[in-house]
Amino acid sequence: MKNIELLAPAGSYESLVAAVNAGADAIYIGGKKFSARAYAQNPDEDILIKGIEYAHTFGVNVYMTINTLLKENEIGELFDYIKTYYNAGVDAVIVQDLGVFEFIRKHFPKLAIHASTQMTITGSYGAIFLKNQGASRIVPAREISLEEIRDIDKKSDIEIECFVHGALCYSYSGQCLMSSMIGGRSGNRGRCAQTCRLPYDLYDDEKKLNKSDERNLLSCKDLCSLDILPDLIEAGIDSLKIEGRMKAPRYTAGVVSIWRKYLDLYQKKKRAGYKVENADRKLLLDLFDRGGQTEGYYKKHNGKDMIAIHEKPENRQVNTQYFEYLDKTFVETQRKLDIFGSIKIRENEPITFDISVKNLGELYLRDKSSEEELKINMIFDAPQRAINKAISLEDVDKQLKKTGNTLFNFKNLDILLDDNLFIPVKVLNEIRRESLEKLGLEILQRYRRDDEDIKQYEGFIHPVINMAEKNDNVFKLNILCESMEQIDAVIELSREENTVFDEISIESELLLEKEFASKIKSLKSCARACNLYMPHIFRNEAKSFFSKYLEDIKQYKFDNFLVRSLEEIFYINEKINPDANIILDYNIYAYNKNTIDFYNKEFNINRLTYPLELNLNEIKQLKNPGNEIIAYGKIPMMVSAQCLKKTTKGCDHKKEILILKDRKNSDMQVKTHCDFCYNTILNSKPLSIIGMEKEIKKISPGILRLWFTTEDAAKTKFIIKKYIDNFCKNLDVDNISDFTRGHLKRGIE
Repeated sequence: MKNIELLAPAGSYESLVAAVNAGADAIYIGGKKFSARAYAQNPDEDILIKGIEYAHTFGVNVYMTINTLLKENEIGELFDYIKTYYNAGVDAVIVQDLGVFEFIRKHFPKLAIHASTQMTITGSYGAIFLKNQGASRIVPAREISLEEIRDIDKKSDIEIECFVHGALCYSYSGQCLMSSMIGGRSGNRGRCAQTCRLPYDLYDDEKKLNKSDERNLLSCKDLCSLDILPDLIEAGIDSLKIEGRMKAPRYTAGVVSIWRKYLDLYQKKKRAGYKVENADRKLLLDLFDRGGQTEGYYKKHNGKDMIAIHEKPENRQVNTQYFEYLDKTFVETQRKLDIFGSIKIRENEPITFDISVKNLGELYLRDKSSEEELKINMIFDAPQRAINKAISLEDVDKQLKKTGNTLFNFKNLDILLDDNLFIPVKVLNEIRRESLEKLGLEILQRYRRDDEDIKQYEGFIHPVINMAEKNDNVFKLNILCESMEQIDAVIELSREENTVFDEISIESELLLEKEFASKIKSLKSCARACNLYMPHIFRNEAKSFFSKYLEDIKQYKFDNFLVRSLEEIFYINEKINPDANIILDYNIYAYNKNTIDFYNKEFNINRLTYPLELNLNEIKQLKNPGNEIIAYGKIPMMVSAQCLKKTTKGCDHKKEILILKDRKNSDMQVKTHCDFCYNTILNSKPLSIIGMEKEIKKISPGILRLWFTTEDAAKTKFIIKKYIDNFCKNLDVDNISDFTRGHLKRGIE
């Protein structure tokens, strides 16, 4: 049986110590920069290194989170930031930004990289790609099933780390802009305000679908998959990950100790002897209860029972006795490493002191069969001949075993002492202190690294882009339609204005519409390019959908494929056209030049779409003109495997547009994408850049996207005309009513 890792969260040094003491095999923790939990008590450099050393003393790995998207002006800080912890021996880094991924591969080739769940990896295509790029482990989307995990494990030959306990996001990780759009606090930058935990109401036209005491519609119950632990392991999961870097050390200690108990039980007795005690389930709820627990998405795609719909009980009984036990046993104590000693004190001979740590395979290699031993040999001056009182064996034993605040405890100490010798107590103390210091250094040396394998950073040299060649100051439009009504409106407008649009992009769900086949010829006649807009999430449902329409897609000969997932690039290349032109959407993030270089190197990219969270100045810093900017549209704030329709009134597999209202009575439209089984929650106000043509010209985009989601035909034509007048004919026009500039002016932290 392979060794399964129990991976614990640490938002502080104290939590790290508690996790190590409670039995974690590995810890993930952030420093002061670039961490997806910016509001955790992330330790300063010296404290974090102290924590790394504490963990390594007991054979516990430490993975450092560098799992945010980095802006261009931050890339220069990355080398020195990583180097400090690289030298200290951090075991791996967890990364979201593919530009950061490439940076680490280049400058720290010996440092293991784990692909963050923020990358939204949902299948084997993405896993294989990241393995080939040099990732040693992936953390897939929390929404994928056991079946999908088995497929990844079978095809990709890469370590799989999955969340098994703790908070669940309502949105796919990496695909949530709700906190960002509402309050400027971006989850992609570690500053999520958890807007999903607020109360909401859901409406179908004027009809309210939820009850007055069922308003936590976006608040998932906490994950607890303890009962299905055998299923998780047998599906191919290598690392069982506990969420909770924002929680207290007591929580960490409690959850880790219980999961340690049951992981050991399974590894000892296998499935036949595995059973979870109700008392332990109760203790996990005592530690934290958001309205119950769920086994998550492993065996079901979504469900009302996974949502903490009701308000949390205000007064809950505190398990004081259990909390005191956790504090005393794991939080307020210091773990000791058992060591073995042998000292020889002979007349006229130097004192020799051997100290060893046994069974290092169990401690450091997770190999229960290994009996590897670390041993040090210390030599000290010969003892004196006793003049008055000779030192006794008891004296030597007592002084050497005073390990005090060190991390060591003598499991056994053999003493060979000749008669009639004298050693001052001070000397015995020095022997103990120097020997234990040497042992500690030898243990940590197993992890520490020098600069031999580092490629020094001297600044990036990026491809030179001739802006004159990439941009002729003429704005082009990409009109993206998500309904047949919008397609009809575009065709009509083309005929009315006797114009051919630059590009039209079609939401892939429209392929199943009966009249689509008859429209494609008209679409191609009114646009210079006709593109297929791929789903936001690409999983088994999407694969089944595209398999059904694969021959039609090939016949339509789309000019470009606008993709929202890495999975889709490889699917398109394998199933549709290996030379297909790819447009990267905004959520295949490119916050810095290094990421853009990576995409251009790895993929057949026609262009990318500027991220929605960068302001105009930050986009300008990319010095990458000729790409696409979203100029109009109701931006998806969340993309969720959950379904608000199913949660409130049940699933009938019919697509609808519902209305989600927040505390301020803002209306957010919810689209149910039943063919791919996900929901998108749209911003209440559409993004509009009308009136910003001079500012937009400074970043020299190649194309402006007009993104129509729920607009009717009249609104679609109205908006297109405004943009043609403003950006193509240079006319002054009034902006639409009730719009937002998004982050184009304010940006995010």
